[in-house]
Amino acid sequence: MAKILSIIFIFITFLASAQTKRARDFGLEIGVVPTGLNNSITDVDGVLVGHTTLIKGEAVRTGVTSILPHDGNLFQEKVPAAIFLGNAFGKLMGYTQVEELGNIETPIILTNTLAVPTAANALIRYTLNQSGNEEVRSVNPIVGETNDGFLNDIRAMSIKEEDVFNAIADAKEGAVTEGNVGAGTGTRCFGYKGGIGTSSRKLPPELGGHTVGVLVQTNFGGVLSINGIPFDKELDRYPYKGELNNRSDGSCMIVVATDAPIDARNLKRLAKRAFLGLGRTGGIASNGSGDYIIAFSTDDLLKVPYQSDKKYQEVPLMRNDALTPLFLAAIEATEEAIINSLIAAETLKGFKGRELQELPKEILIELIEKYKQ
Repeated sequence: MAKILSIIFIFITFLASAQTKRARDFGLEIGVVPTGLNNSITDVDGVLVGHTTLIKGEAVRTGVTSILPHDGNLFQEKVPAAIFLGNAFGKLMGYTQVEELGNIETPIILTNTLAVPTAANALIRYTLNQSGNEEVRSVNPIVGETNDGFLNDIRAMSIKEEDVFNAIADAKEGAVTEGNVGAGTGTRCFGYKGGIGTSSRKLPPELGGHTVGVLVQTNFGGVLSINGIPFDKELDRYPYKGELNNRSDGSCMIVVATDAPIDARNLKRLAKRAFLGLGRTGGIASNGSGDYIIAFSTDDLLKVPYQSDKKYQEVPLMRNDALTPLFLAAIEATEEAIINSLIAAETLKGFKGRELQELPKEILIELIEKYKQ
């Protein structure tokens, strides 16, 4: 009886502070590395995040999320970057130049599948219009996507360039809104309502003191596990059980930021570890899943000027054998960001009357109690 009352008390307490819906509000301390101040990608110094959310009528459930590595002119001060392809069933814009040159020169935009060309045009226009870019004639926009066509009338192509401009203008430091916002407005994850999620890890001084932050747009499936709790197995609901056999498809965009001085080669290695974080939640990178990880460093000395008289760039870089703590940080932050996206998301009805239920919090609380034993 005491255990039941304890569970009821925890659930009522949660409902009273619903605006804080994140994994750690349930006592879920994922991993061992401490979080940053806001437990978000913006804990990496200089990184900003913004959203445009479109909920119109009964059919439009979509949006745009922007991630800015710094608040200056990214074309003039590019940052080292890399992209890892987990499963490339997707429409990521800008991959080949990043692969070739190892840097990015625009904000990163996340949106829905059919809005990628619109978002790319908006990024190009945004960049060309920035002061100092008057002579620029080539821009490599970075746009990622997931398909929100279950809740959103994706064929209506509701995203306009103005929505991308607004998401960039909204970008700011500090806490990041999660769940049914921006590019996560219409997404689903493990058969529940998905969305935007974020988390960070701050290494102790003896391991470098660097921060790793992650932001995800979750729209994928598999067999959900929450901090080691076999959630879907407990509920006996997972792919390939009758009518649920389509819950394994979908996509996940993962953006990893760090202030550590690492170049494109090691940023790709860092991105690979983020994919392990997706696996820890039960994601299986199905045949129809577009799983991409974009990683970048904000280290000031690694910024790449568009024009320079110098033939050589001499910068301090972390040694390979110093990277392991960063790898662990990326895995843990990715896992927690995905779980945060699920916990923050709320039940939403959309296109053709379809509805996605939010993760059942009362069941989550019961299972947390059960697995404490």
